[in-house]
Parts: sequence; structure tokens; C-alpha cells
Amino acid sequence: MPIVRFEAADSPERTQIGEGLTRPAVEAGRLETGRAEGKYFLRHDDGCAVCGRIIETGETFYLDSNAGEVLCEEHGRERRGG
Repeated sequence: MPIVRFEAADSPERTQIGEGLTRPAVEAGRLETGRAEGKYFLRHDDGCAVCGRIIETGETFYLDSNAGEVLCEEHGRERRGG
């Protein structure tokens, strides 16, 4: 699965995703379900896997489902190659 770019985090802990993104979230071990606010969420409360920076509300971030890692915008762009 390619590295997926998310335009804006919903909160520092998680971002709601649609059904089409559940597979990469499961592959990464980051799918969260069973919340009153929605059906599927991507958990990213541990921040960027490279620098540890917390993904703040409204910030762009990336998911590398093969590595199971969330990346900040800078490190996500680097890993994606551009």
C-alpha cells in the first residue's frame, strides 16, 4: 500500500476515516472503532515516527501502512519521495 496523505488531522489523537481507508489503517495497526462520533478512526496519538512531533488539529500528516507509522508533513513528504 502506498503512503497515504491526510489533509488535516481532526485532533491530536485521531482522525475520522471512511471505509475505503480501513484496510491501510488495519495494516498499520491504527484502526479505532466504536466511538459515538463516527464509525472508523485512524489513531495517531504517538506522533511522527521519525521526530516524535505530535500531529496537531488541522495539520497534514501521512500514514505508511507497511511500516505502521504516522509521519509529520516533512517526514511524510521525504518518505514518499517528493
